[in-house]
Amino acid sequence: MKTYMASASSIERKWYVVDAADYTLGRLASNVANVLRGKNKPTYTPFLDCGDNVIVINADKVQITGNKLDDKIYFSHSEYVGGVKELTLREVLEKKPEMVIEHAVKGMLPKGPLGRKMYTKLHVYAGPEHEQAAQKPEVLKF
Repeated sequence: MKTYMASASSIERKWYVVDAADYTLGRLASNVANVLRGKNKPTYTPFLDCGDNVIVINADKVQITGNKLDDKIYFSHSEYVGGVKELTLREVLEKKPEMVIEHAVKGMLPKGPLGRKMYTKLHVYAGPEHEQAAQKPEVLKF
C-alpha cells in the first residue's frame, strides 16, 4: 500500500469568504489558519502549500470576549532606543480592524518561507465588500 503525497502541480485551490461577525477572534483565526494550510483537505501535505484562499469580511465586527479590549496589548518597535509603541485591542479595532485578524492568523501559521507563502492567500476587509468577486468565492461556515 502506498502513501499518497500531493505535488505542487496536483493542488487545486478554491476561494472562500468568511463573515467575521459570526465568530469570536480566536476561533475564527484558528479555523482560517487550518484552511490556509490545507488541513481541511484529505490531500494535506505538511511540506507543501496546499491550502485555499480565504477572504474575511466584516473584520470590524469580530466578537471579543472578556476584558481583552483593554487588557490585550499589541507591541511594535521602531528599532530605535525607547521606540516601543503599545496599542490596546480597542485602539487597533478603531484604527485598523483588519490588523487584528491578520495578526492572529499569522501567529497560527508555520514560521518560515512556507508560512509566509500561506499568509499571502489571506485577504481581510473591515466592511462587507471585497475586491475578489471575480473569483466567485464560496461562503465558508465552520
